[in-house]
Amino acid sequence: MVTIYDIAEKANVSAMTVSRVINNTGRISDKTRAKVKRVMEELGYVPNQMARSLVLQQTNLLFLMITDITNPFYTTLARGAEDAAKKHGFRLLFGNTDENLDKENDYIDAILKTRADGVLFAPAGDASLPHLEMLRRHGVPFVLLDREVPGIESDVVLGDSKEGARQLVRQLVSNGHRDIALINGSRTISSARDRLEGYREALKLNDLPYDEARVLETSFGPRSDLSEVEAWLDRMRPLPTAIVAGNNVLAIEVIRSLKAKGLRVPEDVSLVCFDELASYAEIDPFLTVISQQAYQFGHLGMQMLLDRIQTREEPGPWRKVVLPAEMIVRRSVQPI
Repeated sequence: MVTIYDIAEKANVSAMTVSRVINNTGRISDKTRAKVKRVMEELGYVPNQMARSLVLQQTNLLFLMITDITNPFYTTLARGAEDAAKKHGFRLLFGNTDENLDKENDYIDAILKTRADGVLFAPAGDASLPHLEMLRRHGVPFVLLDREVPGIESDVVLGDSKEGARQLVRQLVSNGHRDIALINGSRTISSARDRLEGYREALKLNDLPYDEARVLETSFGPRSDLSEVEAWLDRMRPLPTAIVAGNNVLAIEVIRSLKAKGLRVPEDVSLVCFDELASYAEIDPFLTVISQQAYQFGHLGMQMLLDRIQTREEPGPWRKVVLPAEMIVRRSVQPI
């Protein structure tokens, strides 16, 4: 195994000079730096990343923690984050929590053990607060994505969930719908709370009543058993003429549950939702959606994280970015 002492001997410099070239520290002439690098290449030297990390107190490892890797919103977000990290010479590790606090806790342990330089974090919900406090106690910078957590101040990138929900309801009302239900994530998730609030505000603005029986709070993530969704549809009598889905996964589950009952979208029930369906939207543009800037969530969040890492000694004020969304009207709404 080639060592820095082998390089120093062949380049006729000190081991300290070689170390400074490897770690890009200290004042060294361009000529000496080029000579040392040439010898490193000749000898096939591979730096010991762990030792280098100890010297620089930096691993060049970042972590992205998301709640559902199968959701096209998060896969596109991850691409944006990875592109930004790679551009700045960082490697990105991924963790998928399924909105499960135990899995989230395991990933926090892994982040601390790998000495990751920072974390992009889509938290499972409000109960993620202790995990964020753990990162802060250990001095690990983080930026929140898509969700805020009460009790913690941090940089955060959000979508305008409240306005998005208002737009979806307005679109249905403009097509004559007066009985509009909502299937959504848990109120322990900030984006779900905002979507519920936007839904309620839009009903009120259009003189429509709010009915708890026409709102289902469940997981944003996928499930193999659709009994909960099917039971909710069975309880609503009469069936609403339209449904707002809090994300694309829930929209697909509503379509599957309606199909099991011999019902179609939009002929029997109109349906709108948050987030695109990736390749499916290209094959058959069907669902009317609030399309969020998923790539920008990841790319901008990563840039904010890198800024926070570089300025951790003199941190500036926390930043909150709310990305506007676009409504795309397609065939899933039947006018009344």
